[in-house]
Amino acid sequence: MATTSVPPAPLRIPPLRCPFANEVNPHVAEASEDSFGWLLETGMLGEADMLERYKSARFGWLTARAYPLVERDMLKLLMDWCIWLFAFDDGFCESEDLSTHTALIARALPEMFRVLHDIESDEPITNVFAISLRELKKRIAVHAQPDQLDRWCNATKEYIFAQVWEAANRESDVVPTPQDYVFMRRRTGAMYPVYALIDIAGGHRLTPEEWHHPDIRALTEHANDLVVWDNDLFSYAKERIHDQARHNLVNVLVTHRGYSVQEALDEVAAMHDHAVAEMVRLRGTVETWATPAVLAYVQGLEHWVRGHIEYSLGSARYIRAWPSGTQWTQTH
Repeated sequence: MATTSVPPAPLRIPPLRCPFANEVNPHVAEASEDSFGWLLETGMLGEADMLERYKSARFGWLTARAYPLVERDMLKLLMDWCIWLFAFDDGFCESEDLSTHTALIARALPEMFRVLHDIESDEPITNVFAISLRELKKRIAVHAQPDQLDRWCNATKEYIFAQVWEAANRESDVVPTPQDYVFMRRRTGAMYPVYALIDIAGGHRLTPEEWHHPDIRALTEHANDLVVWDNDLFSYAKERIHDQARHNLVNVLVTHRGYSVQEALDEVAAMHDHAVAEMVRLRGTVETWATPAVLAYVQGLEHWVRGHIEYSLGSARYIRAWPSGTQWTQTH
């Protein structure tokens, strides 16, 4: 059995240090409604009740917290992209028909990659996720310079390909080692594709030199780790209930290091605090040389880290799955 059991003893969810600003985009309500309408039109929802489940999860609020300063139309585009990621994960990567069949997922990659690489073919695009991805790419391209669009395309391709790795682990009932998991979670979590939109959405383009600067790469990696590790912490109980905890840092630590669930939760929180401290340190270094565009990008990373925590703490999708008596120690 690949996943662990949540013990009956009360668990303590450790606090997560986060000194970054807590903001919400004022256009969240109307943009969310429009985005759910777009989702319905795409045909990506495989079950009739999924739209209501998505509305209950309030996915739009995550995007609104992650991009609190953008205009309404841009927020709608960003919501559409984030909802595409949720729908792709739920309906394609985690679906019972496909999630354990690596070959089936791999065979779906060509249409996705043709879209991302603008490769013409006599064969039409038929996969609903590829069709909607093509639409999103065209809309993003309106706001992006070629190098910015390439960043997003490359990050998205890496994310999609990483799903084959996850499927192979599920098919073989493998829990990855901590080292492999941390490395691949940076790709399976889809954070690089959403971070690649920060400067596009804000209208403050990072030059290739700025984008590839070691400080910016390190900040981006820490921000990536923070969101996916925090997600693993908050969602562990939910994923364990649905036998999806194989790719969860808590379960990885329990399996390979012999930790109890509580010890694993505490370790994830300690990893979080270290990564936050590194972001704060690196920001101080970046401020000595950064352009306004770079500072805006760093602020965008901080919005994502804080916004994800606030969204998760308010999400019944995660919180209600924990055993009664679970102690929540986070302070805002």
